[in-house]
Amino acid sequence: MPDSPRSWIPAGLLALGLLGGGLLVGRGFTEARLGDRFVTVKGVAERDVEADLAVWNLQFTAGGNDLSAVQRTLGRNLELTLEFLASHEIAPDLVEVQGVRVTDASANPYQSGPVENRFSVTQTVVVRSEDPRRVQAASQDVGRLVEAGVVLISGQEWGPGGPTFIFRGLNDVKPEMIAEATARAREAAVEFARDSDSGLGGIRRARQGVFEILPRDPAPGITQENRIEKSVRVVTTVEYYLRG
Repeated sequence: MPDSPRSWIPAGLLALGLLGGGLLVGRGFTEARLGDRFVTVKGVAERDVEADLAVWNLQFTAGGNDLSAVQRTLGRNLELTLEFLASHEIAPDLVEVQGVRVTDASANPYQSGPVENRFSVTQTVVVRSEDPRRVQAASQDVGRLVEAGVVLISGQEWGPGGPTFIFRGLNDVKPEMIAEATARAREAAVEFARDSDSGLGGIRRARQGVFEILPRDPAPGITQENRIEKSVRVVTTVEYYLRG
């Protein structure tokens, strides 16, 4: 017997339900694919800054076979060094005289043959000043001490020597630089979206880079520690969703 019209109603409703569900599922996959559309951009911010602290380690030595005579020479070298710093208007309270290191060559088990100077004595003086320019001027005139007979080691023996210049204002420039780097990243994202006929959505992910302090004029052999003029740099990486 043929089916009555009423028997088609449940089947029709089921078909419509499956069709509607299929459309919703398809829309869901489409939205998911659109949600995966994003662009990764970088923004850079840089600032030229100057060091606000100088630390200068000066080491001078004296050698000989009579320890008392060596110590007298060392005392004279210390007096000449303090006078030299005072002539450059570096106040005594900015100068720290540290301990003396004495080396006895005869106590070295690996020493073989005669030695010219049994004793070698090293004295260290540390200058710490918030006037880097003044310390720099003194370091450029250090030849006067050498001419006076002071056997001087300026800075670390394994480094380039001279004062170390430090910039302590990084926390003061961080917020403004992060905002600038983020703005530069957004400008790049807007341009990409325009070129790809897309709209720019919200931020998917953001990563702040590490702040770097570099010499303002980079060149081989130049480090930021030995330059008063420095450059602070940060790179921010931002991912933006794309619409349409």
